[in-house]
Amino acid sequence: MPLARCVPQHIAIIMDGNGRWAKKRFLPRVAGHRQGVVAVRETIRACAEFGVDYLTLFAFSSENWRRPKEEVNLLMDLFVRSLEAEIEAMHENNIRLKIIGDIEIFAPRLQELIQEGMRCTQSNLGLTLTIAANYGGRWDIMQAMKKFAKGRTEPYAELTESDLSPYLSMHYAPEPDLFIRTGGEMRISNFLLWQLAYTELYFTPILWPDFDRVALNDAIVSYQSRERRFGRTSEQLKENV
Repeated sequence: MPLARCVPQHIAIIMDGNGRWAKKRFLPRVAGHRQGVVAVRETIRACAEFGVDYLTLFAFSSENWRRPKEEVNLLMDLFVRSLEAEIEAMHENNIRLKIIGDIEIFAPRLQELIQEGMRCTQSNLGLTLTIAANYGGRWDIMQAMKKFAKGRTEPYAELTESDLSPYLSMHYAPEPDLFIRTGGEMRISNFLLWQLAYTELYFTPILWPDFDRVALNDAIVSYQSRERRFGRTSEQLKENV
């Protein structure tokens, strides 16, 4: 288990590699996505055990609609089934569920489950689990700007980051301390563009269905070895110890 004093408060993950995991086993891509749900459960349990307060998972990006229609339909069905099966368990385990993204495009049943899950768990005080679905970092910034501007007539020359932050999708959470991407790709793919400004990045070749608590522990240990300066020097950090 990682050192408790240095456990990141907020971990954000791009869960990449489901399709390749299935292909390596001569299975349909949906088999990889189903196994990926198992990895999600394991990661949630491990984060709660390690003392992580916020876990954010990139489940479906706004660009994923470009995938084959059959795969998109299967992903939507899997999302519905997962929510149906997990909402009660999340509530029992004191997990607060949040869904961010443009959910209005989803089918009515999925929208209903999303609202039910967030309403049922809204008062829970344990791990906050955020699922980013039909989400994009650029969309997030644009929708925040539109909300900020609504009904205002004054010029925006003096607009600051703190003015815009309350309108971002993740206004309720601290910025991620650690970003993890599985599957070997080394990019952030339009995920939490605003929030990842000072986040420590960790890339692993492990495909998401194979990601477990050992792999999560390795990522956290890597994070613990880094010096987070936020623009300051190492000497300044030592002076403040």
